[in-house]
Amino acid sequence: MGGSARTAAAEVTADGLVIRSAALADLTEVAAIEIVCFRSDPWPRESFESFIDRIGVDFLVAEDPRREGTIAGYAVLIRVADEAELLNLAVADDFRRGGIGSALLEKVLGLASGEGVGTVYLEVRESNSAARGLYAAHGFAEVGRRRRYYQRPVEDALILQRVRP
Repeated sequence: MGGSARTAAAEVTADGLVIRSAALADLTEVAAIEIVCFRSDPWPRESFESFIDRIGVDFLVAEDPRREGTIAGYAVLIRVADEAELLNLAVADDFRRGGIGSALLEKVLGLASGEGVGTVYLEVRESNSAARGLYAAHGFAEVGRRRRYYQRPVEDALILQRVRP
């Protein structure tokens, strides 16, 4: 989690998942989830590697200890001054609709708030109704659009913003 003076304490969710800082050993599973979730334009493993222990970055994984440490999902948020951007959030197919995305989102938003972040942004495919619903449930609202931002297939990105009350 970002080489700052703090690290995220592991948190156990109601269903026994552990949310913790990502480690190099997690990246094979993270990259595999990324490929499945973002088939058209996945991040390469090296992108994730660059966020391990990086100052100003919260890179978290949700781990299922009942399945030999299986990674169920991950989130990457970057902080700059009093703003942040959620760069990536994904949940493995086997774990969808179980609250993992929400738990990861709540955790990174909490960490950001603890660092003085008041505004968080993200971009999401216009057609990704599941993600849009998740973000809306956590206080994100549409503030802009990037026309033809995604290329495979060509689609607009919606810019969402959450301002801490």
